[in-house]
Amino acid sequence: MAKIGNEIKVLRERRGLSMRELAARAGISHTAISMIEKNEISPSVDTLAAILDVLGSTLVSFFAELKGLYSVSPFYRADDLPEIGERKKISYKAVGQNHPNRSILLLHETYQAGADSGKAISHDAQETGIVISGAVEVTVGTETSILYPGDAYYFDSRLPHTFKNVHEGESVIVSAVSPPSF
Repeated sequence: MAKIGNEIKVLRERRGLSMRELAARAGISHTAISMIEKNEISPSVDTLAAILDVLGSTLVSFFAELKGLYSVSPFYRADDLPEIGERKKISYKAVGQNHPNRSILLLHETYQAGADSGKAISHDAQETGIVISGAVEVTVGTETSILYPGDAYYFDSRLPHTFKNVHEGESVIVSAVSPPSF
């Protein structure tokens, strides 16, 4: 059976979080995260629950996966989608986060009024999406466009890119990234 620390590290890296980011979000020290991932200490139930919450998992599904008991359903209820963003700014809800051999990251993104993705990022993948509601300014490389409901994008993620909600209310996008970045 895999060690808890090894699996925590896999989940953290899959979501693109550093040990310090995970520690800050879970409310524990980064030293503790390091020791847990190295299997030098075992986390308390409360600490493990806090870590898994940040990583979009639960105690039940985490241990079921460790024991190989987890059977993956092809269906995901809205309340079961793990939150991997900051709900107060941009909510990213992932579909199929626990699916074995996942090759696509599918996200339901909700941008609060004025929210933006921050500094331009780039990574080795392709991204596509469609605006469901609101208005989103998308910048890819040197090109910028405001997209409205029904408008879409598809680009090579190695180009620096940003997203900004330019609507007075929430804006919603459904997007996909392949291969998954987290």
